[in-house]
Amino acid sequence: MLKISPSILSCDFANLESECAQMKEAGAEMLHIDVMDGHFVPNLTLGAPIVKCLRPKNDLFFDVHLMISEPLRYIDDFAAAGSDLITFHVESESDVGETIAKIKSHGIKAALSVKPGTPAEAVFPYLDLLDMVLVMTVEPGFGGQKFMGDMIPKIEAIRKKAEELGLSLDIEVDGGIDAGTAPLVTAAGANVLVAGSAIFGKPDRTAAVRALRAAGESAL
Repeated sequence: MLKISPSILSCDFANLESECAQMKEAGAEMLHIDVMDGHFVPNLTLGAPIVKCLRPKNDLFFDVHLMISEPLRYIDDFAAAGSDLITFHVESESDVGETIAKIKSHGIKAALSVKPGTPAEAVFPYLDLLDMVLVMTVEPGFGGQKFMGDMIPKIEAIRKKAEELGLSLDIEVDGGIDAGTAPLVTAAGANVLVAGSAIFGKPDRTAAVRALRAAGESAL
């Protein structure tokens, strides 16, 4: 099943509640929440208190992406705030296995992400522990970047390895995803599409979600 996860990095933060409510009305399955610390990536966004405030207002699946140096320190906070899934980076300073275990201890899903410069093989040792792998198709930190087509083989490699292991793993892609690039990544094995400006940047968000879904499903 193809899932759409609109990235709130591209929303109007002055109207966060209503912007996120529109994503539920538009038919998205998830809400992608970008957390950046200004150290792991060169940008600052939001923290667990924002997730906590948003949680009672929206019952979409909270897809929380930690782009921070020490994710292990903050897992408890983001879990308590209402995250349904927490993604952290294999390149972070925290022990990968310990961080996955901490996420799972809260009864929520765990995912691991790789930057463009990190090979697919970096996540292979952890695949049987994960619910999802996030392949960054831009350098993390800012929205609106151009899709990096040379990430396609990485998606293919992770999907192939997951199938060899008999795992029904979600593969998410984030960065430059729109109706033009969606078929490329779904054909490669991705089934969760993160999109920011391609949804929040459109006047009709429902039409934008439908167009993205149709484009992605056209290659399945």
